[in-house]
Amino acid sequence: MSRQVSYYNSREELPAFSRTLALAAMHLGCLGVIWVGWSAAAVSIAFALYVVRAFGLTAFYHRYFSHRAFKTSRPMHFIGGLLGCLALQKGPLWWAAHHREHHRSSDHDGDVHSPHVHSVLWAHMGWFLTPQNNEVRQWLIRDWLKFPELRWLDRSAPVIAVAYGLTLFATGEFLGRSFPETRASGAQLFVWGYFVSTVCLYHATYSVNSIAHLFGSRRYQTRDQSRNNWLVALLTLGEGWHNNHHHYPAAARQGFFWWEFDVTYYVLLLLERLGLVWGLRRVPQSVLQAAAPLSDLKQSVDREPISCVN
Repeated sequence: MSRQVSYYNSREELPAFSRTLALAAMHLGCLGVIWVGWSAAAVSIAFALYVVRAFGLTAFYHRYFSHRAFKTSRPMHFIGGLLGCLALQKGPLWWAAHHREHHRSSDHDGDVHSPHVHSVLWAHMGWFLTPQNNEVRQWLIRDWLKFPELRWLDRSAPVIAVAYGLTLFATGEFLGRSFPETRASGAQLFVWGYFVSTVCLYHATYSVNSIAHLFGSRRYQTRDQSRNNWLVALLTLGEGWHNNHHHYPAAARQGFFWWEFDVTYYVLLLLERLGLVWGLRRVPQSVLQAAAPLSDLKQSVDREPISCVN
C-alpha cells in the first residue's frame, strides 16, 4: 500500500486551483476594511483572536501534537486542537504530520517547505497548495490516529472555519445592536476577525518556514539552515527561535535564554501551575552549555553563507 494515501481527508480533496483561489479570496477579503471601516472593538477582537489562535498553533499543533513536548488531558488536547483549527491551517493531524516530515529532512530533499530546496515563495506559501501536500502523512502520526476526536477535527476543519465566520458575524451584530457606542457590525467584525486577523496569522506562521531559514543567527550548527530571528519570534509567540528548536526540538521552550521572548512557553508555565498541562520538557543544561557565545552569534548573522542543498 502506498504511503502517499491520505487516511481521512478525502472530503477535502479540492483541486489545486480551488485551494489557490481560496487563499487569494482570504487576502482579497482584507480589502473589505475599505467598506466596513474600523472600530476599536473590531480591531481589539481581531488582535485577541490572532493571539489566541496563534497559541493554538504554537502550543498545541506544534509543541504538543508535533513534538509531544508536554502532556495534557484529552479534553484539553481537544480544546487545543480546536484552537489550532480556528487558525484555518487545516487539522492537527495534517499539520503535525507535515511538521514531523520537515524535521526528518529539514533543508534537504524531502523537505516540502525549504527555501533552500525550493523557492522562497514556495516555502512561504506555495507548498500546501499542491495535491500531494494536501494529504495526511498517516505513518508519521500513528501515535495520534487512535483518538477519534482528533480525526474528527481533521475531517471537520472546513466546517469549523465556516462556524468561526458565522460566529464572528453574529457577535458583531450583537455588539452593534446592544452596544451601539462600539460602532461594530457583523460585517465589520467578520472582515477584521476572519480575513485580516487570519491573513496576518498566516504570514506570521509561514515566515517560520521561509524567513527563519534564511535570516538570523545560528547558535547551534544544525544540519539545516534554521536560524533564530527575534522578529519572527515576536510575531509567532516564540516560534522564531528556530535554530534553538531544530537543535533540540523536544523542549516545550524555544527561547532557551531569558532574553529570548517566548510567550507560548510562559503561558504553558501558567497552565502547568493550574494543573491543565504537565510534564513540560525543559532544555537540558548540556544543551545550554553547548550554545555558541553571544559575541559569535552577532558575527554569524552576516558572515555565514546560505547554502542551497539541491
